[in-house]
Amino acid sequence: RRAMAVMRVNLRALTSWVGIARIFAIVLSCIAFSLVASTGIYGGAYGTWCMFTWCFCFAVTVLIVLLELLELYPKLPLSWDDFTSAFSMLAALMIFTTSVVFPSTFISSPCNSDTCARQAAATAISCLCFLAYALEVGLTRAKPGDISSFLSTVPGLLKVFEAYVACLIFSLLGDVGSEPALQWCVAVYAICFIITLLIIIMTIGRCLAYMPCPLEKMLVGYNALALVMYLTVTVIWPLYSFRNTRRPNPCGANCWWNKRLGVTFLTIFNLLAYLVDLVYSTKMVFVTVP
Repeated sequence: RRAMAVMRVNLRALTSWVGIARIFAIVLSCIAFSLVASTGIYGGAYGTWCMFTWCFCFAVTVLIVLLELLELYPKLPLSWDDFTSAFSMLAALMIFTTSVVFPSTFISSPCNSDTCARQAAATAISCLCFLAYALEVGLTRAKPGDISSFLSTVPGLLKVFEAYVACLIFSLLGDVGSEPALQWCVAVYAICFIITLLIIIMTIGRCLAYMPCPLEKMLVGYNALALVMYLTVTVIWPLYSFRNTRRPNPCGANCWWNKRLGVTFLTIFNLLAYLVDLVYSTKMVFVTVP
């Protein structure tokens, strides 16, 4: 007789605190995009982004829950803990962005129609969905001194944040012309994004063991370099972007002045992220936790 394969079911994937947070995220993201879809008003780049975010987070979270429920994830050629930690952080950032972009783009005052009510409800649900993913990030974050799953540590989560903010910067960048200073800024954004993304991919793909130098020391060196590069951009970008220019009047959502201002603030956010990243990475190398 042939032995029949028995499929095991891991109910902890649903009953643990992380599992419960994921179930809430699935339900809330589904409700959010269903409410917006029922209005039929989600055109344009911002509307498409919002719908993509809710659908993407819903689909990937369902996949994660199913793989853990059926205990199929060990067969995947990747670091599961790193993947789920990176995704929960990414999903939290994407949902947070959507929760800000959607109401500012589609909800107008006064809000006294059925369509507007559904849009407002979708925004509230999206905010709750963000809290669900943020809770998952907090629950899966590695304890101090534990680096078995790098992307669940503070430096690892910051890597996801830095890459995501860089993507937002790219979405706002317009034509910088032939100004060398602004071209340097774009180069810094691109170089840091590529290296950060490679670190994330190599961590998930379990390729860091093939690195010729220890990960912790490499991160300290890279974070220090990225911090210095972003420090120059923080000064150069606003100096050359707004030199001899005034804010157009009117200046709508797609106004170049607003976009460059957004790049300025996002650059500062990433500068602070790399600073905190450098501090934590340095502690991982030079401070031993008993």
